[in-house]
Amino acid sequence: MSQSNTPVPPDVPRTTAAALAEPTQRVTARWVTGLVLVNVGINAAFFGPINVFIAQQATGIDEANKEAIASLVLGCGAAVSLVANPLFGALSDRTVSGYGRRSPWVLSGAILAAAALLAMSGATAVALLVLFWCLVQLGANAAYAAITAAIPDRVPVLQRGGVGGLAALGQTAGILLGAVFGAVVSGNFMVGYWLCAAALLLSVLPYLFHRNDPTLPRELRPPFSWGNFLRGFWISPARHPDFAWAWLTRFLVNVCNQLTIVYLIFFLTDVIKHENPALGVLTLTGIYAVLVMITAVIAGPWSDRVGKRKPFVIASSAMIALAGLTMAFFPVWTGALIGAAILGIGFGAYQAVDFALLTQVLPQAADRGKDMGVINVAASLPQVFATGLAYLAVTQFGGYGTLFTTAAVIGLLGAVFVVKIKSVR
Repeated sequence: MSQSNTPVPPDVPRTTAAALAEPTQRVTARWVTGLVLVNVGINAAFFGPINVFIAQQATGIDEANKEAIASLVLGCGAAVSLVANPLFGALSDRTVSGYGRRSPWVLSGAILAAAALLAMSGATAVALLVLFWCLVQLGANAAYAAITAAIPDRVPVLQRGGVGGLAALGQTAGILLGAVFGAVVSGNFMVGYWLCAAALLLSVLPYLFHRNDPTLPRELRPPFSWGNFLRGFWISPARHPDFAWAWLTRFLVNVCNQLTIVYLIFFLTDVIKHENPALGVLTLTGIYAVLVMITAVIAGPWSDRVGKRKPFVIASSAMIALAGLTMAFFPVWTGALIGAAILGIGFGAYQAVDFALLTQVLPQAADRGKDMGVINVAASLPQVFATGLAYLAVTQFGGYGTLFTTAAVIGLLGAVFVVKIKSVR
């Protein structure tokens, strides 16, 4: 298993270099709880709007073009996240605040995203909806980049599968919470946005009070130049092939996942003819969420114990692809229920173990935030790619059967390419 270490100058005391040292001490349950709660809040802020509120708002603005409006809003927001995540990750790497490198970005990002969610609640035009959703993505990705980098900062390698599983649990609980908000507000998306904003702000407080976020000494921060800063976002596949293959497989599996869920509420409305699509989304999300949480907390520690990651990632990627095939060939409510269950089993194991794998192929400790941000692009870019592909599949190339079959093929490619990673078993 690969580990990165950044040399510390001999004249710098060991305690002041903790921000860059390879972690060896196991993190506490209290710290992990704070980490999990941040993930809950961020994902509620993301997926309440993505799964329910933006679609409802788009329908209210122009029902005849609701798919196009939703795709535009989600695509623009995802495009912002492509830049925001690695950018704020890199900025947090260089932060010398007395509160640590990551914590200031968790707090400021949450405040910005919450304010933008409140603004979205009153948006009555497509342009405003796009603008405010982009600001939500900007703030939430600042917080997400920072909290993601905190894991390789503070968690030793042999604990990362378990912590990754709990982080996945938090992400899934946030998705479920967003779906709960969608169901309980009964179409009143304005209240839904306020609930998402409140959940986000409250979720970051436990982590900030017990952050375990060492400060970066000014003498260890490299001199800044725009050329080096911008060049740092390119991680050469030739020099770091395992990082490149890990990025590609994460991208493909997330495209598969996004294609499966992006039009879920429209699928329930127009194909299955569900009498209450928002409640249907909650039901499917609940099944998915429970199974994600179960498999994430099982698969992550299991991979820690056996010291292997790739077999878990390959098997879980194949299951995610199977969920797409189930939705394609059984476009009825029962098929949707089975597909949600398979997707939950596969994605839970995938999130936990793939995250641990990714932390083991990072090029160097000093750039953990930036490099994890680049990795997170592999989860954000599919939102841009998948929304356009989903729109074409549904409106031009055969409908939802084509959409879900395409998702399955892409997911299987992600499973195949995992074998290319050499430095992690």
